[in-house]
Amino acid sequence: MTLAGFQTLDIIEEITRLDGSKYKEIGNLLHNGQAEYAVEEGMISEVRILKLNIPHSNSVQQYEQFVNEHFDVPAEVAIDHYQEWTRPPEMDQLVIQILSENKVS
Repeated sequence: MTLAGFQTLDIIEEITRLDGSKYKEIGNLLHNGQAEYAVEEGMISEVRILKLNIPHSNSVQQYEQFVNEHFDVPAEVAIDHYQEWTRPPEMDQLVIQILSENKVS
């Protein structure tokens, strides 16, 4: 597996897990492509882009730093498993802030 390097995050997605529960994620087109592939392969149920080209705010930069420090992102779209970016409570609050800044509920 080749790693993609530093990830710049610029979209908001809604991911539906196999159990039907949903969550919102701050991602990019590579992440979205991997999620779309994961849907096709039955790893998750659905992915939807809610907003493209979100501003690169301080909140987005902080979350971007968290993702890049804690997760290895494959460079390929054809992934062998879907990795949900699990977040501690402070990162959940940061994502809520990003959703609010972008008027996504």
